[in-house]
Amino acid sequence: MNKLFHHPHRKLILCSLLLIFTVTAGARAAAPAGWGGELWDKAGVPLSQVMDAGGSLMYVLLGMSMLAVAMIVYLFSILRRDQIAPRKLQRTLTEMIRANDLAGAKSTCEENACPLAAITLAALDYIAEAPNADGAGIKEIMMDEGSRQADDLQGQTQYLLDIAVIAPMVGLLGTIFGMLHAFGAVVHDIASAKPVVLAGGVSEALLTTAGGLIIGIPAMMFYAYFRRRAGQQIALLESSTMPVLAALQSRRP
Repeated sequence: MNKLFHHPHRKLILCSLLLIFTVTAGARAAAPAGWGGELWDKAGVPLSQVMDAGGSLMYVLLGMSMLAVAMIVYLFSILRRDQIAPRKLQRTLTEMIRANDLAGAKSTCEENACPLAAITLAALDYIAEAPNADGAGIKEIMMDEGSRQADDLQGQTQYLLDIAVIAPMVGLLGTIFGMLHAFGAVVHDIASAKPVVLAGGVSEALLTTAGGLIIGIPAMMFYAYFRRRAGQQIALLESSTMPVLAALQSRRP
């Protein structure tokens, strides 16, 4: 449990809270000044009223915002050295392989699931199937598994990009629905075509548009950050496998 309060996790918790605050505050700020008049006083408006004013798509946007926060927390937690290529694991595996304790190295990899362990385990499985495997073959196996691990790390950041692209589109769809509701009220009762008749539809249009952008913009920013961070961790993973590869290539069958 204490690991949850280490420095990297403090950063991810603060960022998650900031995103939640931004989504909530932005949705309130986006409401038309005249909408609900007395509701927007010092006491503020309950989020449920904002959601109702924005229509059903606001709940879709709320779900997307929660998913974005969850992805940010998750990516902060996994894109760290101790989750990708722990120094202690690297030293342990190198020492075991140099001591020709391949069974122990395999057991250690299975007990410490991470990309470095997966790459090493792929090489150890290859050696178990081909005891006389040369260094070039071992290197190729490790490179293939390394590519799969790198693709997996990069692929997980894509979910944020998906949210960043889809959220504004959902907001735009809400804009269309809101305008349809506003003008639909005029068409069905042209005699009472007053500003109050249009207020509900216009509010829905503005709230959903703002909600989509408020979710999409931070999601895109975090995606750009995590994409760079994933690239750094992949480079670190590559350098961390070098001592293990050297130990495997120099071992005595």
